[in-house]
Amino acid sequence: MKKIQASIVTIGDELLIGQVIDTNSAWIARQLNSAGVIVLRRVSVGDDAEAIERILDEESKEVDLILMTGGLGPTSDDITKKVLCRYFQGKMVVNEAALENVKYLFNEVFHRPVTPINLLQAEVPDVCEVIQNPRGTAPGMIFYKGEKMFVSMPGVPFEMEGMITGTVIPLVKKKWNLPLILHRTLVTAGIGESALAEMITDFEQSLPSSIRLAYLPSYGYVRLRLSAAGTDPESMTVEMDRIFGDLKRQVKEYLVTDQDEPMEVVIGKLLSERNQTISTAESCTGGYIAHLITTVPGASTYYEGSVISYSYNIKEKLLGVKGVTLLQHGAVSEETVIEMLKGVIEKVHTDFGIAVSGIMGPGGATEDKPVGTVWMAVGNQKDFLTQKLQLRFNRKRNIEVTSTMALNLLRKFILTH
Repeated sequence: MKKIQASIVTIGDELLIGQVIDTNSAWIARQLNSAGVIVLRRVSVGDDAEAIERILDEESKEVDLILMTGGLGPTSDDITKKVLCRYFQGKMVVNEAALENVKYLFNEVFHRPVTPINLLQAEVPDVCEVIQNPRGTAPGMIFYKGEKMFVSMPGVPFEMEGMITGTVIPLVKKKWNLPLILHRTLVTAGIGESALAEMITDFEQSLPSSIRLAYLPSYGYVRLRLSAAGTDPESMTVEMDRIFGDLKRQVKEYLVTDQDEPMEVVIGKLLSERNQTISTAESCTGGYIAHLITTVPGASTYYEGSVISYSYNIKEKLLGVKGVTLLQHGAVSEETVIEMLKGVIEKVHTDFGIAVSGIMGPGGATEDKPVGTVWMAVGNQKDFLTQKLQLRFNRKRNIEVTSTMALNLLRKFILTH
């Protein structure tokens, strides 16, 4: 069975100067991987006709499938459609279905008049297959050159995602006989990547050649992923499940979850299973823990709310932190986060709580409390756990790491209470 390889090309000057972060290629890569397509490269290119054509030439020499996003808007800087028309030696024509879609969206959804520049969205090269776009005005386009397949889609993620799942992946599966790709991922916390690798050296060396192990470290945790590709789903699944079970036993002391899911999802499942609730008292994280929790669908069943107590005044008035505690120990102290924790649980009436206070930088440090000093407390009305962190990152990363580690500390507390 031939391995089908793909390149993902994201187009736009805004990507190259960092004004817009490319999330499209990561999302597309996950969809292709699940379908059995190997992503060979992810490339970004500016709104430059020669550069786009050069990329298409280079990538098509090595891969079977090229997926492009961006540059299909109605303004002068959106040149992708014109470049592709010239590259595939076509001429521009009006696609009637796309035209009706543009008119419908402006008349019935946007409630705005259709301008001539908007109508240009319905023009496509006559040498392409059109992917209709009910989520937006720019249609997608599919071109073929020999056995090579080229797909051009809008850069708007919501529109692109609809085309990938609704049209592109089904077409790719129909065109090529793709292998089955299996992944199993678990999440560990409390151990670094190198220590983890040393712990499972014998396990890794015993893996069959058909299964690969990948280490995916992040701040505060490490994911381990097993991957296999083949044509026999039943035997692959049996072998993968056996080996994944062995891996879980090897790392059980540090195992957070045997699913590829973030800490906020793990916490949500724990609370939902127990029909229990949580509240948060945040100082240094400014509501980021609450943000993580509420990104999970259904969080309203277990998350009651937060007190963002950034100042001494709010810590005292809303959470009941004693003035003498702040005076003697400061806001960044074990004593303060314990009182913050008790205060938020009492105020919001929840089963569990999280409280954090720290110095995220770049300023605010003292001789005994450098940047990255964080105190965390988790617990219930009767008991609590505390932990001190000494982080070394920038302000944004310190906030993210603190939030993840506070959720993990709560996970440990819940499992023991």
